[in-house]
Amino acid sequence: MDNQEIKTDGADAMKDILEEQDKSEETTDNKEEVFSTAKEEDETAENTDNEKKNGTGQTEQSDDDGETENDDEQKTGEKKSFFKKEKKKDKKDELIEELTDKYKRTFAEFDNFRKRSEKEKSAMYEIGAKDIIEKILPVVDNFERGFRAISEEEKATPFAEGMDKIYQQLIKTLEDTGVKEIEAMGKEFDPNLHNAVMHVEDENLGENVVAEVLQKGYTYRDSVVRHSMVKVAN
Repeated sequence: MDNQEIKTDGADAMKDILEEQDKSEETTDNKEEVFSTAKEEDETAENTDNEKKNGTGQTEQSDDDGETENDDEQKTGEKKSFFKKEKKKDKKDELIEELTDKYKRTFAEFDNFRKRSEKEKSAMYEIGAKDIIEKILPVVDNFERGFRAISEEEKATPFAEGMDKIYQQLIKTLEDTGVKEIEAMGKEFDPNLHNAVMHVEDENLGENVVAEVLQKGYTYRDSVVRHSMVKVAN
């Protein structure tokens, strides 16, 4: 009886041990399943996050590309609009430019006309003055011929002295207007100032030297009115 009870108790204890082992193994398997499931969930979540990140990066990159394209389009549009603005001018500005150009051209033409008129006026005045001087010079020549014709005694008479004063007054008036006598006596012959009508051999004078003045020459403002009529030596 005691042995049978002992066997029964042993069998029950053995059964309990085996059941506990099975439970322990199931618990271990459940833990492993839970762990693997959790690991799979973590991996899935990580993959999802990566995909989101990649998607976000691609979206951001596409957004940046879109913004760059928009900026380029905007700059191109601004350039086009800028050139359009340059091509299209306001009618008032065009009218102002046209009137300004006309004013400048008219002013330049008037300035050229003024300068040309002044030159022509000066030339006409000089030509007219030279013409008058040429007509007066023979009077001066006659005064000088008259003084050479009278004797020294006659020069002391009141009549001759009065004529001499008139002569001096005439010469001074001509000098004040710019008329000057050309110096010729003893000077080297200059075809621009002298007119040689005679030639003489004279050892006392050098070559092409004026030996005698037959008729005086005059200039007006550095322009020859009448050449000196001279006799040239050698």
